[in-house]
Amino acid sequence: MNKLNELLATKPIDLDAVRAHLDSLSHAERVKEMRTVGLRLQRDLFNAADGYMPLDVDHFVPKGVANKTFVKHYGKNSLPLFSDFEKHFARPVDDAREAWGFNESGEFVKTVVGPGWFITRKGDKDGEVDIDYYRIPGRHIDGAPPLKKNTSGLSYFVYGNMVDVMRKVSEHVTIGNAVKNGKRTDNYFLLSREEI
Repeated sequence: MNKLNELLATKPIDLDAVRAHLDSLSHAERVKEMRTVGLRLQRDLFNAADGYMPLDVDHFVPKGVANKTFVKHYGKNSLPLFSDFEKHFARPVDDAREAWGFNESGEFVKTVVGPGWFITRKGDKDGEVDIDYYRIPGRHIDGAPPLKKNTSGLSYFVYGNMVDVMRKVSEHVTIGNAVKNGKRTDNYFLLSREEI
C-alpha cells in the first residue's frame, strides 16, 4: 500500500497531510499513486473534501495558459473497466467564466462512446466546480476531436444527463462525483493536473 492509500485509510482523513503528501510528489509520482486509489477511498475523500479548499475554473486552466490551449488532467475513476483516463480543458476566450473540455479514454472508448464533450463552470455550491455534460462548446477547438452531443448512442449512457461535481484536494488534485439525472451516483474519480 502506498502512502496516499495509507493516509486515506486512516479515519478521520487528515486532509492537510493528504495535501502535503500530494504536493511533495512529482507529477509522475502523483499520478502513479492516485491511480491506485479504489472506490471506497475515493468516496471517503470526496465526502471529506467538502468545503476543504475553494475551487474555481482557473484550477483546470490556470491563468497564463493561452486561450484554446488544452491542459491535461490525468484521471482514475472508480469503475471496473477503462478506469485510467484524461480530461482535457481549455479556456475559449480571455476572462471566460467557463472552460471547455473533453475526455480522452483511448481509441476504443473514443470510437464507440465518443469524447464526452463538456462545459466546466462554477458549481451550485460555493467552492465547487461542475463539469456539465448537458452542454457542449459552441465551436470546435483545433487539435480536439469533433464536437458531439452526449444525447445519442452509447454516449448517452455514459455522459448523458450528467454533471461531475468537483472538489479540491491539493495544488494539482481534485476529486469528483458523478451526478446523473440530478442524483448522486456511487461513481467517483481523481484528477491530477499536468505541470504548467
